[in-house]
Amino acid sequence: MGSTHHIKFSRPLLKWWRAHGRKNLPWQQEPSVYKTWISEIMLQQTQVITVIPYFTKFINRFPDVDSLARASDDDVMSMWSGLGFYSRARNLHKAAKIIIEDHNSQIPNTYELLITLPGVGRSTAGAILSLSRIEPKAILDGNVKRVLSRFYSVQGDLKATETQKKLWQLAEKCLPLNDYDIYTQAIMDLGATVCTSKKAMCSICPLSKDCSALEKDIVYMLPNKVLRKKKRRESIYFMIIKDSSQKVLLQKRQDKGIWGGLWSFPELDTSENIEDWCDKKVGKNLKSLEYGKKLVHGFSHFDLEINPIFIKINKPIKKQRNQKIFTTQEISELGVPKPVKSIIKGLEG
Repeated sequence: MGSTHHIKFSRPLLKWWRAHGRKNLPWQQEPSVYKTWISEIMLQQTQVITVIPYFTKFINRFPDVDSLARASDDDVMSMWSGLGFYSRARNLHKAAKIIIEDHNSQIPNTYELLITLPGVGRSTAGAILSLSRIEPKAILDGNVKRVLSRFYSVQGDLKATETQKKLWQLAEKCLPLNDYDIYTQAIMDLGATVCTSKKAMCSICPLSKDCSALEKDIVYMLPNKVLRKKKRRESIYFMIIKDSSQKVLLQKRQDKGIWGGLWSFPELDTSENIEDWCDKKVGKNLKSLEYGKKLVHGFSHFDLEINPIFIKINKPIKKQRNQKIFTTQEISELGVPKPVKSIIKGLEG
């Protein structure tokens, strides 16, 4: 690890960070391995600006591994609600329980043990160890991939094993043995604030003097973009049933799939007949049925078109096993998907 050619890379980066790096992020205040772990999981597919308020809320509710492990699924999900990629929250919760049971409530401090925790991959384990000053371990998140592939002019599809291998080798080579915690923060900060994908600020970049992509004038061609297929679109009905006491019916989704483990409205495929469904579920109890305004919710692989159907009924609702009725106030305490949140807001208005 570490060689002379990394000095051109790591030295100016460390110097830059001391002057311009981000030092006021909430997980940098009174840092701990726990805070680093939580923030790294939140930052896996989400930008810093979005993560900050969620992180603060989450740490206030679950200040340590024990409180997280003891919490209910609903409690954890409600703190994550709106942050997306919910498997991250389920994995955090599972990992916290494993840490309590198998590691005496201590977050493991070796790479071999960290990587066995649900949701912790090679880069996240490296970040936890390096940022916590436990040992120097390379990281390779989206920002780091971009900085390295531009500086060293690495061509090739980022998802290809060959490209991944090359970038990991570079990440390990550039990692200094001293100040590796600062270096790790610095390379992430540079990618997030200077060497960005759409607006690289090469004129103020500390690495521009030796940057291969800048020299070849191919900064915006790297990392190589994989051509994205047009996203497919699916459409569903959300059946929003409100009873005489103004309570709303929600059902808990399975752990797998989109919005796993969250509370949502019963769903109906748009190929199905709404009247038939109402006859079966509500029967003579139906007071009114109204079509709401269509919403489109984007996932990474497809767009979901949601058609809300507002159903008012005269009597209390007949519930199935995975269903419950809630007041709109109670729903604000649950883990619910974003579109459910906005529909409930509309019901309150």
